[in-house]
Amino acid sequence: MGAVKTKRMPRAVREQQMLDAAVETFGRRGYMAASMDEIAELAGVSKPLVYLYLNSKEDLFTACIRREAKSLVEAVRTGVRTDLPADRQLWDGLRAFFAHTGRHPHAWSLLHLQARTHGEPFAGEVAAMREEIVAFVTQLIAIAAREAHRDPDLPEREVAGLAEALVGAAESLAAWANTDDTVSSHQAAATLMNFAWAGLGNLMNDRPWSPPPA
Repeated sequence: MGAVKTKRMPRAVREQQMLDAAVETFGRRGYMAASMDEIAELAGVSKPLVYLYLNSKEDLFTACIRREAKSLVEAVRTGVRTDLPADRQLWDGLRAFFAHTGRHPHAWSLLHLQARTHGEPFAGEVAAMREEIVAFVTQLIAIAAREAHRDPDLPEREVAGLAEALVGAAESLAAWANTDDTVSSHQAAATLMNFAWAGLGNLMNDRPWSPPPA
């Protein structure tokens, strides 16, 4: 076991150091297999100090989810310039999403896999993050439809469904890209953009696909 560092530092800095270690450990080993001893050693602190700052393993895991969810949402929001055309906004949002999940694979594993498979309250924390991203994408699609038609006629339910589908595809593609070192964040974004925009572009230009008669 490595030596425990004793250098004093501000509480907020020390807490972030613990969260960094916890995110890496949870993302790499999973919630059940990760130990507080391992997290403390990686953070360079004693296990009692981890408990003093973050109370329990469950509270530590929840703090990690909240921090990483906030970071991902902020990355997507700040990556989009709303003064650009609709296709550019979507492209920039996808690039921001895949760049962030690619740079932080342990955090994405924690959000996409670990938190969802261990029940409440963890799944609820991730669901709240996802709802925020879906709402943001819904807004982008609604604005694009309004601009394309001048008088929006896409049903609200259809816009919401498109946003759900797009976010779901992005989540799955990020999980795939993070397991393949040959796939860059740019390539992942381009793959989904090519898949999605052909349909969205036609929809925005009032050329929707219609199912054949029953």
